This record gives sequence, structure tokens and C-alpha cells, in this order.
Amino acid sequence: MTKVRVLTSGLAVVLGSAALAACGAPQLKAPTDKGVCYHVGELASDAPRFNVVARDQPQIEFCAARLEEMRLKFLSLGGSNNEMVGAYQGQFIFIDRTGVKFSKSLDGARFFALARTGDGRLAIPGAIQRRIDGRPVAVAPN
Repeated sequence: MTKVRVLTSGLAVVLGSAALAACGAPQLKAPTDKGVCYHVGELASDAPRFNVVARDQPQIEFCAARLEEMRLKFLSLGGSNNEMVGAYQGQFIFIDRTGVKFSKSLDGARFFALARTGDGRLAIPGAIQRRIDGRPVAVAPN
């Protein structure tokens, strides 16, 4: 009798999880156009909109640089949003005060790609020299 209850409970959990997964909203996919860099903006209806920022970008890091330029331009014009989301060839790009992260989805795991140096520039994390307390000092020479 106890085994039946355990099996029934386990089956209920599995079926419940499957039902919740099936009911979930469809995942937003990043555009896969080759070499095109997008800014992901939101309209009043909360539906994301992909705005072209640059074309003919050879790598995702170049797209991140174009998005960083755009972020800094908005801040210089009086904007207050320090975070930006972009997309490049099927991946999302997240820019914030710590640096740049990449992900296959908007709410999935993020890969830390570029860190901010002591003066705010972006660099590969291993190239940044740090103080003993961990604060960035400069980019290591080549």
C-alpha cells in the first residue's frame, strides 16, 4: 500500500510539472540574421521589439560594443537606464554596470563575456589587472 502511494505521488508530481511546462508562455527567440545587431526595446504593450542598431558586425563582441555606444549616448542625453538588452545571431546580449553577458534566452543562464575595467571600458575578464581587494585597476598589456 505504501509503494502505491509513493508511485502515485511521484506520478502526480511528474504530470504536474509537465502540465506547467506545457502551459508556459513561448520563449522569445532572438533574430538569427547574419551580422545584424539589434537593441531589444519594449513597447507600451510590453511586447519586445527588435530595433536594428548596426549591420555587418563580424562577431557578437562588436555588437556588444555598438550597444555600449548606444547606452553611453542615451546616458549623455540625460537617460538613467544603465542596463541594455540586445540580440545578435540568435543570442541575447545583456549590458549592465558589471559588464556584458550572453544568453540563448531572455531568462536563461548567462555567460559572462566582458568585464568593466577600472575606468569603465570593457575587456575580456582575464585581461584585467586587479587590486588585492578585487577592484579592477587596468587592462593587462599585450
